[in-house]
Amino acid sequence: MAGVRRFDEGDVLGRALEVFGTHGYRATSMLDLAAGTGVQRGSLYHAYGGKEQLFLKVFGDYSGRFLAEAARELRRADKRAALLAFFDFCVRTFTAGAPSRGCLSTRTAVDAGTDVPAVQAAVRGFLGDLEDVVRDGLAAVDGDLTVDLAAAARLVVTTTRGLAVLERAHYGPAELRDTAATLVTALTGDPLPGR
Repeated sequence: MAGVRRFDEGDVLGRALEVFGTHGYRATSMLDLAAGTGVQRGSLYHAYGGKEQLFLKVFGDYSGRFLAEAARELRRADKRAALLAFFDFCVRTFTAGAPSRGCLSTRTAVDAGTDVPAVQAAVRGFLGDLEDVVRDGLAAVDGDLTVDLAAAARLVVTTTRGLAVLERAHYGPAELRDTAATLVTALTGDPLPGR
C-alpha cells in the first residue's frame, strides 16, 4: 500500500541516532543512514524528507529522553546530592559505548555551526530546556547555593559542555566526575568527604 511505512520507526530512529552519534551531523550522509538503519535511501527521503529533517526528529527524541532522565536524577534530598546525581548521569551518558559516543548536542553544536540554522536552533533550544530542568530541579530540593538559581543552572549546563569536550580529549569518567564535584562544592559550599 502506497504511503505506508514498512519499517519500525522506533528502531530506525534508534539506529539513525547511532549513525549520527558515530559520525557527527556533518560527516553523516544519507548513504550512511540507509546502511545504518537498513532502510533504503528513497524510503528515508519519503518518510523524513532528508538528512536535516531526520536528524531533527532523532535529536528531538534523544533530547526529550535526556531531559526527562536529567529531571529524575535531580530529585534528591538536597541540592548537593541532586547536582552530584545529575553530573553522574551526564558522565555516564558521555562515556557510554565502546568506543564512547560522547555528547550528541555538544558535538552537533560544534559540527553544524551556523551552517544549518534549524539544527543550531534545535541544539540551542535543548540547552535552554536543560537550564530550565536544572533550575526547576534545584528549586524543588533543600539546601542553599552560593549564586542564584538561574546563574547556577547556566553554570551547570555550561560545565556539562566542558565535560563533554574533556571526554572527547580522553579524560576518564573519574576525572570528569572529579571536575563536576569541584563545581558542586563551589555552588553548595559543602565540601565533599575527604576534601
